[in-house]
Amino acid sequence: MSIARNRRAYHEYEIIKEYEAGIVLTGSEVKSVRQGHVQLGQSYGRIESGEVFLVNAHISPYDKSQEREYDPMRERKLLLKKREIRQLARHIELKGLTLVPTRIYFARGWAKVSLALGRGKKKSDKRRALREKDARREIERERKREV
Repeated sequence: MSIARNRRAYHEYEIIKEYEAGIVLTGSEVKSVRQGHVQLGQSYGRIESGEVFLVNAHISPYDKSQEREYDPMRERKLLLKKREIRQLARHIELKGLTLVPTRIYFARGWAKVSLALGRGKKKSDKRRALREKDARREIERERKREV
């Protein structure tokens, strides 16, 4: 079950491969995420000294929390295997790809982030994707009318 989706990622980037990563959260952040108070719109992943971080993800403060000094935009560490981190770093350096979080969800009680390797789309690619989407929608409409 997805808590938050980054729909913009599929519009802005050509998604090549997705990875599942755990996310390090505080207790009140977990409660806030469970309530769905997460925004991934401008967020991205960054690899720094062998660790992966989620940057610019906004998790609103939990309303019943006693925490006073809370930064909703803080960088959060992502948990991946060393082999996966090396693989991601290689793709980012050599191929110029970007790490984009596509969704946050809970799996077996743990908060997870779906992190995708993406290549930025050009404006013409975005327009073509929208035209194809509209065409598929129109075909589906016609099919429903025939039945």
